[in-house]
Amino acid sequence: MRPLLMRWPLCRLLFLLVLASLSSFAVAETPPPRIGIVTMQPGSIFFERFGHDAIVVVDPVTGAATSYNFGYFDPGEPDFISRFIRGDMMYYLVALPLEQDLSYYQESGRGANLQWLDLSPEQARTLAASLAERAKPENARYRYDYYTANCATMVRDAIDGALGGGLHSQLSGRSRGNTYRSESVRLASPAPWMWLGFDIGLGPFADQPLSRWQEAFVPMRLAAALREVRNSEGRPLVQSEQELLPHRIAPEPAEFARRWWPWLLCGLVLAAGVVALRRRPRLLGGLALPLWLFCGIAGALLTFLWGFSAHHAAWANRNLLQLSPLCLLLLPGAVTLLRGRTPRARFRVLLWAVAALSALGLVLHWLTLQPQINLQWIVLLLPVHVALAWVLGRRDLAVTGR
Repeated sequence: MRPLLMRWPLCRLLFLLVLASLSSFAVAETPPPRIGIVTMQPGSIFFERFGHDAIVVVDPVTGAATSYNFGYFDPGEPDFISRFIRGDMMYYLVALPLEQDLSYYQESGRGANLQWLDLSPEQARTLAASLAERAKPENARYRYDYYTANCATMVRDAIDGALGGGLHSQLSGRSRGNTYRSESVRLASPAPWMWLGFDIGLGPFADQPLSRWQEAFVPMRLAAALREVRNSEGRPLVQSEQELLPHRIAPEPAEFARRWWPWLLCGLVLAAGVVALRRRPRLLGGLALPLWLFCGIAGALLTFLWGFSAHHAAWANRNLLQLSPLCLLLLPGAVTLLRGRTPRARFRVLLWAVAALSALGLVLHWLTLQPQINLQWIVLLLPVHVALAWVLGRRDLAVTGR
């Protein structure tokens, strides 16, 4: 009886092996999902200026196209505003039908182009499974950063993971000389307040030359880079492209060279105007008051971003030397001048301190080993600070009623 009883476990084992083989064969026969990258062109609202993108997964059985979109946030979250200010924002990956995702862009006139990727069946299945898992509510949140963890970099990293690091290896050693600052100013250029905010608020971190990998924080740059990448078999990664939506609004801003000499010319003209008004300190105080108010508030904001926020792109910002918070202490002196009185000696000391800090910014610009592209702000504001100190910081300053 013992030999007969021992045959049953063996039969069960053989049955399970056959069943597993048939299951594997069935899985292998199932077509892999189709993977694409959809890139949305920039919009007209300030948070749309950088464009957008998402990963599209087409089910091989039903044909349903799902858009995996990393660009969602919830303004109704508790403490949302303060987290935004501190640079501690949380974004979400949301999976939704492609048609639903595109409806907003169609209404706003923003174009959308789709790049179909040539991935192996295993890579496509693995990527689709990982996106489905990550889109679950308990996994969907991620800490957002404007330059290193945004909608485009998350798409880039997901594709790189599917290629086993192949995307990073092909893009990391190449650069076109663009920087976070140049790309931010270019894309924000249709809104003057926005590009000025970027240019003033970004520190040296934003001026490092970017590799093509880093440059892909801009969705349109990522789309361009993918056209030059090869897949694991050496074929072009982008198999084909198609236009999903036409672009009906202003196109993406073109690259442009930034020149500092117009800023210098403007600074010298303003300084000459200050000197021309040296006999009218009361009027000059009234004109200087909004300048000092702007410089002081901007300097206080830059101090906060450096010392009290997670916005590392704004740290060590040497624009603080041109937009000093000390300017806020000059406001009482400006009011005193407007009243036709002579400010106290402390006013003169503060004037020359602001001018000296501005001059220090020029010295550091030429000597520092970690450059910051802010020469335009130096040559604009340094002549004005020095002229105001020279005119209003004199010991023999006499204020008349004019």
